[in-house]
Amino acid sequence: METKVAGRYAKSLLGLAIEQKTEQKIYADMELVVSTISSSRELALLLRNPIINTDKKQNILSLIFKGKVSDVTYAFMNIIVAKRREGYLEDITRQFISLYKAHVGIATAVVSTPFKLDDTLRAEIMKIVSAEAKGKVELVEEIDKDLIGGFVLKMNNKQVDTSIETKLREIRRELKINLYEKNY
Repeated sequence: METKVAGRYAKSLLGLAIEQKTEQKIYADMELVVSTISSSRELALLLRNPIINTDKKQNILSLIFKGKVSDVTYAFMNIIVAKRREGYLEDITRQFISLYKAHVGIATAVVSTPFKLDDTLRAEIMKIVSAEAKGKVELVEEIDKDLIGGFVLKMNNKQVDTSIETKLREIRRELKINLYEKNY
């Protein structure tokens, strides 16, 4: 859940990164932070827990990230914790990543398929996406076991849905509309 608070902190960090010309390094740091928090349920719960004191949270973040992230990122995380906003840290990092991508002109396309894409299919999807995008494109692949076949492609608030599930839903809806009238 992205919030106004997370957006404000992310914009501030991006502004600082641009000013210091360290956008790429801080982007890499944010990728590390978000992947660490999202892969550790315990860490995410710890950061959101208001009972655990600030010093303990700063010590834990120090053990995890000190020396692995830039000084700017480390200082930023300490400020977040000192201001008691650590529960927003994952949202802040996600917001920063999307703001950074917009800043450098990277569009993100998400394709959902019932199976892992092979190189030929990936190239076809990239051709579709590249025609729509103006700059670089990052393709995120998701496997959705609920899809029977086809794919769902999302990019720039647009969606292309060629899934069989959607086609079956459309057929069901059309069959419910009974155009047959009895004339007796």
